[in-house]
Amino acid sequence: MSRPPRHHRDVDGILLFDKPLGLSSNAALQQVRGLFGAKKAGHAGSLDPLASGLLPICFGQATKVCGRLLTSGKTYYVGVQLGATTPSLDCETDVSATAPVPALSDAVIDAVLASFMGEQTQVPPMHSALKHQGERLYELARRGESVERESRRIVIDRIARQRFADHRLAFEVRCSKGTYIRSLAADIAGKLGTLGYVAELRRLAVDPFDGLPLRTLSQIEQLLPGGAAALDALLLPADTAFADLADTHLNPSSVQALLQGQTVTALMPAPAGQLRAYAAGGRFLGLVEGQPDGRVRPTRLFVGL
Repeated sequence: MSRPPRHHRDVDGILLFDKPLGLSSNAALQQVRGLFGAKKAGHAGSLDPLASGLLPICFGQATKVCGRLLTSGKTYYVGVQLGATTPSLDCETDVSATAPVPALSDAVIDAVLASFMGEQTQVPPMHSALKHQGERLYELARRGESVERESRRIVIDRIARQRFADHRLAFEVRCSKGTYIRSLAADIAGKLGTLGYVAELRRLAVDPFDGLPLRTLSQIEQLLPGGAAALDALLLPADTAFADLADTHLNPSSVQALLQGQTVTALMPAPAGQLRAYAAGGRFLGLVEGQPDGRVRPTRLFVGL
């Protein structure tokens, strides 16, 4: 098998990476970045080592979309072991308490899941990366300490049972930024009249990348003999992260002025609000804001002069 490029190169685009179990998000990022030989890369939204699934990895100019992806909705497949709990609310720690599991019908489970739909507040778990007086909560938790945490507003857009057998409940959920799936699983178990912890977690989608194929480490490694062109064919262009925004197009003189930070005239009067801006030929320039007079001003450019 050919070795990945030794010299870091300019790479631009978004890889929908299928992170395997047992690998931290940063370790996954470094492995993928090394295989691509990329100068600049970042990931959009961490996944715990015990979770698998979509980890968007952004290269080059596309790293500017990471902030947007961090705040977008996400979809998970969750397997909850009922009848027990752990301090971390997942498999990272040992079972600390057990409880009987009542007889549960599909109708009862579906009703409980439906009760979590919509806007609500959630208390983050102690085993989280939030900070208290400069320390991560999980560091305090590992010392056996617990502190009061402020509740957070979250939104559950969709939640549905996938299966229930042998005290294992699987459901799929689409939720807002900041939702702690471990806390959600524990709360669902509580409403079902028992205890529960996350035994399986997979991120299926990050908006707007729903239903698109994910790329595994093995698939990437198999393309190494084809060189940079074969690897780069796996990448999505940066503007796919803004597919929900309307677009606007500029003539060459307006493009130059825009790249110098000026407010410019588009080929057609631009509507108000944030827009995707393109040069002739479809080159993505970045994000602009439509002005009352129909012109556009740059807000986040993805190319240079």
